[in-house]
Amino acid sequence: MIGRVLIVAGSDSGGGAGIQADIKTVTMLGGYAATAIAALTVQNTRGVSAVHAVPPAFVQAQMRAVLDDIGADAIKTGMLGDAAMVAAVADVIEVLAVPPPLVVDPVMVAKGGARLLDADAIGAVKARLLPLAALVTPNTPELEALTGRVVTDEASGVEAGRALLAAGARAVLVKGGHLEGGEVADWLLTADDERRFASPRIRTRHTHGTGCTLASAIACGLAKGNSLASAVESARDYVQSALRAAPGLGQGHGPLGHNFAVLG
Repeated sequence: MIGRVLIVAGSDSGGGAGIQADIKTVTMLGGYAATAIAALTVQNTRGVSAVHAVPPAFVQAQMRAVLDDIGADAIKTGMLGDAAMVAAVADVIEVLAVPPPLVVDPVMVAKGGARLLDADAIGAVKARLLPLAALVTPNTPELEALTGRVVTDEASGVEAGRALLAAGARAVLVKGGHLEGGEVADWLLTADDERRFASPRIRTRHTHGTGCTLASAIACGLAKGNSLASAVESARDYVQSALRAAPGLGQGHGPLGHNFAVLG
């Protein structure tokens, strides 16, 4: 099964994150990536200097064109920008007769600090996307914004993740990359289970696009019919390998080595 993934997100002109990282990831993992571009960014490893939003109706048209012809075995959302875009994406998914698994990466701030989601859109994400999602993948700042809780360690992260479940999410991957320590621990939380995934921290400045890459890798696993836990485990392995194979490009937060398997 090839696994068709429809990605709704912003474009990164530097190629390290966003739609570009999503396409690389899904392709390298043997899936088929289709896209609905929600925004264009002027971006490199040093940061985002401008954002041009795509009209929500045009994003809906892109989504429907893909869904009506090619179809999708999973959908992944990334940078959406504002509440109107969040609502537009949810409107398309809600009317699908059999919606595929949805992975929501609640992208809010770029690595360089640029805000990629309006503050007033956080409520829209919680109200419209979380109930539709098979999984939401917040990092520490995103988890704090979505729950209003302060996260300082694994325990407080798990508590915030549980609060997100109570708010309507079906599953939450609490990512620990922003916390201190020699180990990165992510927690997969559902109503029935809590599972910890841990790996040694890879010390590198080349981390641009890790969140996009992880969420797209999970979506690809789900598109292939893998269980949620298996998709998360495989996706984490892929990100770690891509971090180790980072090509060292740029003067800021460099991109991952998505094609490490091809380069050998």
